[in-house]
Amino acid sequence: MRTRLAIKTHAILERFFPERRLFLRSDTDTRFIRLKSGTQAIAFTGAVLVISWTTIATAILLMDSIGAGNFREQAKREQITYQQRLNALSRERDNRAGEALAAQNRFNAALKQISSMQTELLESETRRRELETGIDVIQTTLRDTMKAREEITDRLTALQEQVEGGGAALAAAGDDSTLDILSDALAKTAAERDQVVADAQAALVRAAEMQAEIEQMQDKNDTIFRQLEDAMTVSVKPLDKMFEKAGMDPDRILAQVRKGYSGQGGPLTPLSFSTRGDDPSGDTKRANRILDQMDRLNLYRIAAQKAPFASPLKDPFRFTSGFGYRWGRLHAGTDFAAPHGTPIYATADGTVVHAGWSSGYGRLVKIQHEFGIETRYAHMSKIRVKVGQRVSRGGRIGDMGNTGRSTGTHLHYEVRVGGNPVNPMIYIKAANDVF
Repeated sequence: MRTRLAIKTHAILERFFPERRLFLRSDTDTRFIRLKSGTQAIAFTGAVLVISWTTIATAILLMDSIGAGNFREQAKREQITYQQRLNALSRERDNRAGEALAAQNRFNAALKQISSMQTELLESETRRRELETGIDVIQTTLRDTMKAREEITDRLTALQEQVEGGGAALAAAGDDSTLDILSDALAKTAAERDQVVADAQAALVRAAEMQAEIEQMQDKNDTIFRQLEDAMTVSVKPLDKMFEKAGMDPDRILAQVRKGYSGQGGPLTPLSFSTRGDDPSGDTKRANRILDQMDRLNLYRIAAQKAPFASPLKDPFRFTSGFGYRWGRLHAGTDFAAPHGTPIYATADGTVVHAGWSSGYGRLVKIQHEFGIETRYAHMSKIRVKVGQRVSRGGRIGDMGNTGRSTGTHLHYEVRVGGNPVNPMIYIKAANDVF
């Protein structure tokens, strides 16, 4: 069986690769080499394999070269796109910073205007009270004058009756002196009556003028009230939203701030014009509601300084990693990339509780703020504060670096509430429409 298969295989090879002889001739001798069918088949197969391998390898190298070129082009395009996005983010951040500065200036101007309006309102209210008191005095004087006029009129009537009844008898008796006395008394009484009437008319005119002035002042006060109420609405509502977006209950925050600070006193003292224990007027209640709003605005201003409603960097930067889970692990902060040595600033008033090396954080600063909030600034190249030091929002605390577990120069920034990490961008974005 094997012999028959070998014979068939040899016959097939003989058909395609007949036996050949290769002659080698020299000057003295001639030799030949016999190339069997199997040998030729092996040589042919080897040549085909070599050629095939060369072709495939060349194709692979060519495809790799083309692919590498495409990858480089794609990487370059992606890099350009990424750079454009970074530039757009940088421009947006700069625009936001400009808008925040403009909003802060508007806020300060509105607060100044509100204080001026409040002073003007207090002066106007005092003047109105004085006018009302003056009108009361005039009305009292007028009542007394009218009573005196009635008394004088009665006396004048009695004198006239005496003159008419006794004038003839006195004339017959020749008592001219008595008649003169009665005439003089009658003339004086008439003059007093005329003077009283003139005084009463003057008092009525003055009262009418004062009433008109009061009405004019009330219109002016109403205008001031509306402006103050509009200014309070514009100023307070964005702050309410800012704290709510940050997950902070405004009433609880303000109550906590009020424990350590009283916004009452001075220009924010509630209005009270009555010394007789009367109920306050409608204008007084309206003014006190505005003062309550101003007190709330003042407390908000203090609270905003104590919470991290700010960016830790003022120089140009780009976001490289956000808050959230990466590869199954929580990235507890936000990363800001910028050149080595870029200044880093505190995002709120507080006390430094850590300033030194901390494992993967590298050089780390921790700041404890009000409301149970703590901020962390990691991977610094240099620390510029000490433990126990009080810092203010915007105060420089260190320089950006690449210490600890870090793949490049950047700032790792964290916000923790009650020890639990929260997204720092909640606070930064919440303040975009206010500061």
